[in-house]
Amino acid sequence: MTKLISYFIFFIIFTTNSFSEVIKPNKKIKPDQVVEIQLKGLMNNDNPYTDIGIEQTWEFAHPKNKKFTGPLEKFKILLNSDSYKMLLNHVDHNIIEVKTTDSMAAYEVTVLGEEKNYYKFRWIVEKYELDGPLNGCWLTTGVSQPVSLGSSI
Repeated sequence: MTKLISYFIFFIIFTTNSFSEVIKPNKKIKPDQVVEIQLKGLMNNDNPYTDIGIEQTWEFAHPKNKKFTGPLEKFKILLNSDSYKMLLNHVDHNIIEVKTTDSMAAYEVTVLGEEKNYYKFRWIVEKYELDGPLNGCWLTTGVSQPVSLGSSI
C-alpha cells in the first residue's frame, strides 16, 4: 500500500509538471523514479524548449558527478557527444533493477534511439547523505558508456 501511495504521489508530481518546469529532487522520490524522470526528460529533450531534458537530468545529478561532468553547459556538450546523443529524443526505454541497498541502486537501462538502434547503460543512483537541501535525496552518481545492442529492424 505504501508503494502504491508513493507511485501515486510520483504520478501527480510528474504529470503536473509536464516538463514545463524541471522537477526538483526531494526525499519522496525513489531511486527508480529518479532514473525514470531523467529518461523521460531526455526522451522529450526539446519539449517545451531546447535541452530541458538535459536540464532535468542535471537537476538529479549527484554533486560528485557534477564535479566530474562540469557545469551545465559542459554537461550539455557531453550529452550531445557521440557517446550519449542516442539518449536525446530517444523512442523508448526500459529500466531493470540490478541491485538496491539503503544508499545505492543500480539499474540496467536499455534505450531505443531515434535511429532505431538499441543501447544498454548502467545507471547508478545514490542517496545523498550530507547536510543541506539534498540530504536524503536519491541522485545519479554515474551512467556508463553505452553498449550497442544493434538495430531494431
